Amino acid sequence: MIDRLKTGACALVLACAGWSAPPALAQSTTAGEPFVVEYTYKVEWGHLDEFISLFKKNHYPVLQRLKQLGYVRDIGVAYPVNHAGEADRWDMRVTVTFRDANASLPDPAVDKAIIAELYPDKKTFEREEQRRFELLIEHTDVPVFLEDMKDWDAPAPEA
Repeated sequence: MIDRLKTGACALVLACAGWSAPPALAQSTTAGEPFVVEYTYKVEWGHLDEFISLFKKNHYPVLQRLKQLGYVRDIGVAYPVNHAGEADRWDMRVTVTFRDANASLPDPAVDKAIIAELYPDKKTFEREEQRRFELLIEHTDVPVFLEDMKDWDAPAPEA
């Protein structure tokens, strides 16, 4: 059972690194164009600081390493200024711009190497990542299309 939990926690870590785009979606994008995924996190009330601390310690370095390796172009984080009703609430949004759709797909060899390089104490890493996911109420991964608005320019309506 413990091994199954560890495996599940590692799979969740990798999914959150942006490696969850389905192949059909990846094939539907133009080759070589950036591929953007927005990850939203809804955290148990009163635990956002702990979640952010664990994210900064254990997940952000993975994203940074992916950027150094050329898989990721940009990483951004946003927090809502006001809160919504519980059904629509989210606490943190991470937007990752990948080099292209293929860069967002899993590569087990790269995944394993990054985690081994950054976290030599595998048990602590797995325990802390498990805790980070225990704090979540909901987590979404939404690939988004960013439209180039250069062709949106239109004459102003006549008054």
